[in-house]
Amino acid sequence: MSRILIIDDEPAIGWSLREMLSDEGHSVEVAASVEAGLEACGRFLPEAMLLDVRLPGRDGLSAIPELRSIVPNAPVVVMTAFGDLDTAVRAVNAGAFDYLVKPFDLESVSRIVAHALAETSQRAAARANPTTTVSDVALLVGSSPRMQEVFKQISLVAPTDLPVLITGETGTGKDLAARAIHAHGPRRHRPFVATSLGALSPSVIESELFGHVRGAFTGATSDRSGLFALAEGGTLFLDEIGEAPTDLQVKLLRALESHEVTPVGAAAPQRLDVRVIAATNRDLVAAIAAGSFREDLYHRLHVFPIQMPPLAARGDDIAALASHFLARQAAGRPTPTMSEAFRDALRGRPWPGNIRELKHAVEYAAVVARGGTLRPEHLPAQPFAAASQPAGQPEGNAAADAQVVAAVGAWVDAALATGSTTAGPLHEPLIDLVETTLVQKVVAAAGGNRTAAAKLLGLDRATLRSKLGR
Repeated sequence: MSRILIIDDEPAIGWSLREMLSDEGHSVEVAASVEAGLEACGRFLPEAMLLDVRLPGRDGLSAIPELRSIVPNAPVVVMTAFGDLDTAVRAVNAGAFDYLVKPFDLESVSRIVAHALAETSQRAAARANPTTTVSDVALLVGSSPRMQEVFKQISLVAPTDLPVLITGETGTGKDLAARAIHAHGPRRHRPFVATSLGALSPSVIESELFGHVRGAFTGATSDRSGLFALAEGGTLFLDEIGEAPTDLQVKLLRALESHEVTPVGAAAPQRLDVRVIAATNRDLVAAIAAGSFREDLYHRLHVFPIQMPPLAARGDDIAALASHFLARQAAGRPTPTMSEAFRDALRGRPWPGNIRELKHAVEYAAVVARGGTLRPEHLPAQPFAAASQPAGQPEGNAAADAQVVAAVGAWVDAALATGSTTAGPLHEPLIDLVETTLVQKVVAAAGGNRTAAAKLLGLDRATLRSKLGR
């Protein structure tokens, strides 16, 4: 069928990919370094390439221009075990067709290779790596599958001028995603202007956005530029777009469609070149159904949607985020260390305030620890724990429940990421795992007394005996 070159120094990955692609009828070669890959590329002339980032001697991404100079029409699929936003952006800017984070399932590789081979045109030649950033972009930390998808979406949309709608719960980092899109795009040298529509008074919101001329209303003693004008050539970030009054929504829609704004009191519109990124924690589809949000504006903003995952869905990132916040707070001083019990306590909390709540809790703990090792008792009290505690339920179960939810979510994410679904359904092994742990812990807590354990579990003794035997 097609010639495919794999450049990866891990023998097991090279072998498994070669076996899978060969079974699909492709002619496959494997190289373990950039130098060997370049030699094979000139001799083998592949029609698609799978390229690892971390290779001995030379970074894989740096070789993409040379590889493409030999076979300019061959798509390059980048593979890495160290996925982050910078790597995703570098891969896309270098002309990569797609981006895979290890461990990945072979079905995903097969699907992406098929799409790559079906492409008749490739992305433009390598972009220069961005040299300026927005300071808070580094806060987009994470290696979980959900965050890898966010990184990929940002890297894809950043070079364009498409409107972006970022959704997600409060505190998930929607503003940071917006700044990352701006920082990694062609407008990065121009202004990034951010505002929260929910924080603006309805009486002045139009003037704040579009500006006004002298005499437009009482108190307008001089002309004033609005936020659209201040963002000329750059990006305007409209947070809490779901809070926009309905009359303002009409004017926002007109500004997006015509690229013009009319200052309050002005007779003629003002043409502007501004990219708009919007964000909300509201369900805009429900708001449309309720009549509080315009459907046409929704579709105009929803050109490229990005969903920011809640912290509960990215439990593997909690420790890394905590370390990041501690390092930032240290500001040149020695970074406090976290005990394993402290890490467990972080993973066990529900974090309804998401990353913002985690950041504040870690900063609080660092102050209380006074430079020492952070322990669970240094964390602040959970503000919503008492309110969410069901009547009669033992204190502390809410956090334990959240820990179970996080653990199950991490188990499912790992199973999906490693391709465990190919070995069979997920329900039975997960139930067996949970039930085995439950039974063993309760029997141990009952001192081996199976009658007492069965009573605690709500089972009859014969059923418990059967479960223990299995």
